[in-house]
Amino acid sequence: MKDHEVIKNYRNNDALRRSFNRLAGDTFGLDFEDWYQNGYWSDAYNPYSIVIDGQVAANVSVNRMDFVCPRGAGEGAFFRQKTGQMDIRHFIQLGTVMTREKYRGQGLSRRIMEEIFRDWEKKVDGFFLFANDGVVDFYPRFGFRMQEEVLHTGAVSTNRETAMARVPMEDKRAFDRLERIVRKSCAQSAFSLTGNSGLIMFYLTKFMRENVYYGKEPDAFAVAQIEDRRLLLYDIFSENPVEPGRVIEAFGREIREVVMGFTPVDTTGFTAGKVQEEDTTLFVKGKGFKDFSRLGVRIPLLAYA
Repeated sequence: MKDHEVIKNYRNNDALRRSFNRLAGDTFGLDFEDWYQNGYWSDAYNPYSIVIDGQVAANVSVNRMDFVCPRGAGEGAFFRQKTGQMDIRHFIQLGTVMTREKYRGQGLSRRIMEEIFRDWEKKVDGFFLFANDGVVDFYPRFGFRMQEEVLHTGAVSTNRETAMARVPMEDKRAFDRLERIVRKSCAQSAFSLTGNSGLIMFYLTKFMRENVYYGKEPDAFAVAQIEDRRLLLYDIFSENPVEPGRVIEAFGREIREVVMGFTPVDTTGFTAGKVQEEDTTLFVKGKGFKDFSRLGVRIPLLAYA
């Protein structure tokens, strides 16, 4: 193996995958093994790693992501969503950036980033990543720039009884239905991840097993968190377009405020502000983000990798 050769496409190599998991566990407390064993780790997620003495020493993962949005924003956008008048953009999200402690400061991450750009720069509309405060000076060296996102919130007032019930993820029939709808769901937001159900299932089988709801009316699954009468709505999954207001009201009269984890297609009734997440900065690069600010959208929370 050449010095500092970048190894990729190795998810089916048991030894390297185990080494990758060990480093991810040491760095982030993550383990991708059950995700792999359950068949959700597809070639949409591809670790680019430098391997030293048979062990993954440094890594930057490539997450291939397609996003769709209705052509144009504002009035008529929901109609365009329902009629399928959608634009699609192809992006790479860089994530799982990690280096074993004894190899830090040796330029391994830079070597990997250069390899990624050689492979993908002419094939996608852009790149993005979320960086912590300690590395915000690193990514501009590769042509990335900071990008603000728009957060939508709203007051909620309804007399409805709660119609959304938590989905028992241990129930195979319920789980299988959820998985099918996640795979087949149409775009429910103004900047919607599509064709990457594996990433969604990563969340729903790990951190958010207790955050999945279903309601017969509006016949949709929702991933949500409720705290102090505030609803954080991560996403909606349905085979048909669903207005978020119907889902929000279906959580019942106890909800007084909603915070959107994605950008509604129709923002009427919502207040727009700035996404502010501690120790997290969005960096973007490429033509696909040239009108991101004008669109007034955010990267959906369930698209973080």
